[in-house]
Amino acid sequence: MIDSSDVRISAARWAGLAGGSPAALAVRAELVARWSEPHRRYHTLTHLAAVLAATDRLATEAEDVTAVRLAAWFHDAVYDGRPGSDEERSAQLAQSALPRCGVPAGRVAEVARLVRLTAAHDTLRPGDRNGAVLCDADLAVLGSPGYDDYAAAIRQEYAHVPDELFRQGRAEVLRRLLATPSLFRTALARELWEAPARASMTAELTRLTG
Repeated sequence: MIDSSDVRISAARWAGLAGGSPAALAVRAELVARWSEPHRRYHTLTHLAAVLAATDRLATEAEDVTAVRLAAWFHDAVYDGRPGSDEERSAQLAQSALPRCGVPAGRVAEVARLVRLTAAHDTLRPGDRNGAVLCDADLAVLGSPGYDDYAAAIRQEYAHVPDELFRQGRAEVLRRLLATPSLFRTALARELWEAPARASMTAELTRLTG
């Protein structure tokens, strides 16, 4: 598991986004603590670093890549396993924390909007370049060599759900995603991750339903 010294989530990289004031460094410390909560298995610092790395690869596709990177920091900052509520509370956290760092109001609003967007990627509107980059970066794990570890960690986060119910629910999610014309919104993400993501997801679906 990645720790807070990783370059993607280092204090220096954070300062480039939110400044190096004591308030900004305190916000980073709070976020690192949140992403390190013991109940997390997938939504950890490792996931945060991976989303930021994917954002770096897609940076030229965004209109405001700084807003996208800040949204990555906040998008799962609150994680209690309650879809919709988690994202809303994470967005509210961004709205309260970022002004203390001196982030301009317009960018704060954009960060909060992007965080809320991750609750349902299919609400992304055409032409939303920032949203496309964040959503693609969030899903980049689907096309990564670490897909099986990701799937295992998701199961651990839902350890309270009986096997049969989990298999049914997970299979439904995979079928819905595989039925979409494209998993990714940017041309670069499709080039990088679409084919391996579909192969890995199809293999998992076969395991779940075979």
